[in-house]
Amino acid sequence: MNFKGVIILVLVVLCLVVFFQNTEVVAFKVFFWELSMSRIVLLLITLIVGIIIGYVLTTILRSKTRRE
Repeated sequence: MNFKGVIILVLVVLCLVVFFQNTEVVAFKVFFWELSMSRIVLLLITLIVGIIIGYVLTTILRSKTRRE
């Protein structure tokens, strides 16, 4: 296994530890809406949104550098 694979594996394990330690229900307010959900679900949604934003921004920056 290469260095990058080991780092990804360590990060996945750390994320799982954090997720399973945060299982209580929390109130989440966005503008006028208030949602009650498990903190683990909120963390997963935040992680997925962050990954999507990172992927989209990386794709945009790569396409701009290829044009130049």
